[in-house]
Formats: sequence, C-alpha cells, structure tokens
Amino acid sequence: MSGEARIICRRCLLEAAGETALLQSLEELKAAMPEDEKVSDAEYSERLKQCSECDELIGGTCGKCGCYAEFRALKKRMHCPHENPKW
Repeated sequence: MSGEARIICRRCLLEAAGETALLQSLEELKAAMPEDEKVSDAEYSERLKQCSECDELIGGTCGKCGCYAEFRALKKRMHCPHENPKW
C-alpha cells in the first residue's frame, strides 16, 4: 500500500465513489430482494437523487444511520433518517 491518503468521496453514491466490488455485492442483494419489498424504479431514482444532494452522504454511506444509500433507498419500509427527512 502506498503512502497516499485515500480521498473519501462526499455526496457520492457507490458507483461515483469507485466502489465497484461493493456496488456489485449490493446489486446482488437488491436482485434477491422480493419485488413487493422494493419501491418503484421512479421512486428509487428520486430517493437516490435526494441522497446524492445530502451533505450526510459520504462515499455511498449515510452519515446519519450508516446504511448504504443505494440499498436503504430501495426498501419500501425504510425512510430517510435525517432530522429533516429528504424522502
């Protein structure tokens, strides 16, 4: 490992942060989730848009709850954990 510090991508989802292996694992989890537990594609996109504009998003992880935004936003029963919820 080099002595270079890794820059954390603030306000980035996993794909933009370059976390391809982790994103692939999450994609597999999302594919295995029952359809009746998922929000619609349109709602998912809107939730991710809101997450990507939030100052609490750090390298794909929500700073309020520690969840991966791409996974939390997919679930119907989840909500934004921010004190002023975005979705």
